[in-house]
Amino acid sequence: MSTTSSVSTGCFVFKPKSKKKKKTSPSLDDYFTRGCEDAETSDIRFRLFHELWNKIKTDTELLQDELNRQILDSLLDFTRKCSSTRQDDHWASQMRASEIPTAALMLGVNMPDHDMTFQSLSELLQQSVTPHVACVQAKECAALKHLMKRVLERLMHTVVATAADDEEEEEQEEVAIKQGMTPLHKSVHCSLSVLSKWYNTQTKKSSTPGKKRSSPSKDHRPPVVIIFKDFEAFNQKVLQKFILICSRYIECLPLMFIFGIATSPSTIQHMLPHSVSSLLCIELFQSLSCTQHLSTVMDKLILTSKFPFKMTGRVMQVLISLFLYHDFSVRNFIKGVQMALLEHFHSQPLSILCCSKQEALRNVAHLNHESLERIRQLPSFSRYLDKQESQEQVGLLKEDAHLKEVCQKLIKELHEYHKKYYPTLRCLHALTSSLPRYPLGKQIRELHLICLEKNVWETEDYQSAMKLLKMLAKDELIALLQRCVEILQPPNSKMKSALVQLEDMLSKFKQLDGASEVMTCDDEIPISPMKNLKKTDLYQLQKALLEMNESRRRKKCSPFENLRSEAVTFIDNLVKSHLSPPESQTLNEVCYYSSSSSVRRYLNATPRTSIQAALSSPYYYLRNESLKTDDGSVSNAAPDICIVYKLHSECGRLINLYDWMQAFSTVVSAAEGNDPNSDNFGKVDDVKHARFIRAVSELEFLGFIKSTKQKTDHVARLTWGGC
Repeated sequence: MSTTSSVSTGCFVFKPKSKKKKKTSPSLDDYFTRGCEDAETSDIRFRLFHELWNKIKTDTELLQDELNRQILDSLLDFTRKCSSTRQDDHWASQMRASEIPTAALMLGVNMPDHDMTFQSLSELLQQSVTPHVACVQAKECAALKHLMKRVLERLMHTVVATAADDEEEEEQEEVAIKQGMTPLHKSVHCSLSVLSKWYNTQTKKSSTPGKKRSSPSKDHRPPVVIIFKDFEAFNQKVLQKFILICSRYIECLPLMFIFGIATSPSTIQHMLPHSVSSLLCIELFQSLSCTQHLSTVMDKLILTSKFPFKMTGRVMQVLISLFLYHDFSVRNFIKGVQMALLEHFHSQPLSILCCSKQEALRNVAHLNHESLERIRQLPSFSRYLDKQESQEQVGLLKEDAHLKEVCQKLIKELHEYHKKYYPTLRCLHALTSSLPRYPLGKQIRELHLICLEKNVWETEDYQSAMKLLKMLAKDELIALLQRCVEILQPPNSKMKSALVQLEDMLSKFKQLDGASEVMTCDDEIPISPMKNLKKTDLYQLQKALLEMNESRRRKKCSPFENLRSEAVTFIDNLVKSHLSPPESQTLNEVCYYSSSSSVRRYLNATPRTSIQAALSSPYYYLRNESLKTDDGSVSNAAPDICIVYKLHSECGRLINLYDWMQAFSTVVSAAEGNDPNSDNFGKVDDVKHARFIRAVSELEFLGFIKSTKQKTDHVARLTWGGC
């Protein structure tokens, strides 16, 4: 007998050593390679995706910090000023003793971006102004005790107990003493008097020992900053009581508020009565608008040849539409770019060439026959192939080595196209963005979308823009051309010749005399006076008009007009040379992501459609063979909510609960394999009744039905299809 067989001795479990490795949660790499076409290059593409996204993410974070720097610096100066004012003798002259310094930060309706702004603000405040910063949100402060508790916990970095928590804490201590354990450390009571004592203790510890303090007012007393992230969402009564309590401790506790406001400054007046708002010394701060933020992000992230990944016009239109018509969130826009980037590298095997030019040329040399066949099947390469001679076509279709050489040349041309496209785009936008009625759009993204879809010079808006440019005054045209020179000024060998011509043209403009004298020919025909003509003398009127037109034709333009026409022609030729759509470039599919439907499906999901599809066809979600049906009906083995949903879709506007439950019980009995001829078949027992009530409650929660007062034992259907 084993030594461990006695029950009185004990029970022991011996676990066998498992040779299998523990299963870990799937990583992004696993999701990327799962179902990925051309799995041989999936690792390389996943690495390229990570490298490219890390570069985009780093540049975006630096850009957002730079955009928020001005408003954050203003807030830091405000907190420093208020802190120093309290310690100076001018405190009484600046504000009343009971007033709390408050910064009303106008952030706009782009709520998803606010968290990042407040995080940066909290970090900067803790680094340079005060270590005592607390951020609170409305969803965690439904009552005054919750708000007080969150503020104290985040300032004191300890557990804070409310009055309701005291009894539970005492019970835990009694249990610990009975079990012979050390009682838990008692939490701090929730009140501002406790915070005031803690603050005085902290300031005394931080003061330099050995030095005499001249007066308490001269001590270093950093402010206590409380940030309300979503001011409009807070309960008005809770906020009012909290401000009234804080005003009573302002003499011993240097409090300071920051309100994050999404709508307008008048929100403060609507939420706080005068008796409460008079206790605040409010100063407004306006952040950069979300549309300006998006324009800057697009300018640095999208409209640049620095990153090889690009998006077609339709994909860009979806992302911009989601921004303008949904949330105004630049953060979500960047997430959309990330999703498109990941989807491009996952779905396009040739994205192995979507990298820097040198690395792309090396990757072309290592392409296998299967990848080269994919290149031959690209629409852009087929168009390129049609333009070649028959002998060249045979070589490109049959010889892999020759195709690699041509692909390397095409990759170089694609990168060169991007280096010329974006400077030209910026020049055209600089020239046309100030024209009346903005024929090519006020924002550069509007012009970019036009250039992505079609030849911009073939549009009527472009023709009207060129006509308006030919009517500009000298000073206006010189300023616009100077702006174009600044755009082309950075070292760009591809646009060097255009820069030289533009600088030469600009110098000619500056050499012109200010007065524009019109030079006419010596044999100019005098214009007949119109005032001597009679109203009924149509022949004389026609003759005079013909003479006027002929004389205008014989006029010679001024030097400025000739030079202005030459400048507009130069810009027109530059646009026609470098602003052709990306689809005209061979191998554009390597860098451009074009699946706008995928972007819309991922980012602009329709939850109602998805829920109805899941309830109608549970097999496609659960992958259980017993749920598979051919006629579109729901199997009786489906989940209860699917059965209830199917039965409800067969009813009219009002559904009888008793009949509904009887039908459900019949279907469930058939699923359990009961005999249809038995007496208990379809009978409602306690279990089936509970299952039915639960399924109906879930259906009500999803918004398919609601209770009605028309009939007590009926529910109203909220979906279409009923009679």
